[in-house]
Amino acid sequence: MSNVGFRIYQHIPRPSKHLIDSFANIPVSNIADTMNRTFCMGDKIRAYNSASLVGTAFTVKTRPGDNLMLNKAIDMASPGDVIVVEARGDTSNALIGELMITWAQKRGISGFVIDGAIRDVNHIRNMTIPVYATGVTPAGPYKDGPGEINTPISCGGVTVHPGDILVGDQDGIVVINPKDAPKVLERGLETVAKEEQVMADIKNGTWDRKWIDEMLHKKGCEILD
Repeated sequence: MSNVGFRIYQHIPRPSKHLIDSFANIPVSNIADTMNRTFCMGDKIRAYNSASLVGTAFTVKTRPGDNLMLNKAIDMASPGDVIVVEARGDTSNALIGELMITWAQKRGISGFVIDGAIRDVNHIRNMTIPVYATGVTPAGPYKDGPGEINTPISCGGVTVHPGDILVGDQDGIVVINPKDAPKVLERGLETVAKEEQVMADIKNGTWDRKWIDEMLHKKGCEILD
């Protein structure tokens, strides 16, 4: 019988590297808009450096304050994976710091998203591997378990499955189901092109703003002197 709550799945489906990398230059806000403003992690998950995030979700569910399974995940994950940790938003103990992140970067890990705390932020701010977390504390972790690796988790209020595509920048993180990714990519590129045109119109003073009055009229807004 499977030991529910303390188990590791070694193999996950991963989208093609080409598909993942295609999201690298699309702002997260544009991607979110193409997905009807859903699948965005909440604002408690904050970036702790300026490195942009893109990669495949490698998921960890851990007891709050414990990083045994996170340590194992770092040794298991493949280059290009983003390690995503469900720790229930607990910030009593840091789950990761400079040493573990440096080891992960050496192994080719593409980033961390931790619904919990980190430490060594002065070093993390200058690192080129993206790190997102809920908070910071100097208190270190326990290493006892239990937990799970590569099962569905909740992080930042969004369900994340192993193999999902994660894209993050200073605005936050969006989670993309690989089955939806080609259409999301297509629409995201279209949105980028539209915004580039709007910016050009703003600069030359020709931005069409008629839609505002049209919407007010449609909604029955009364405009008085």
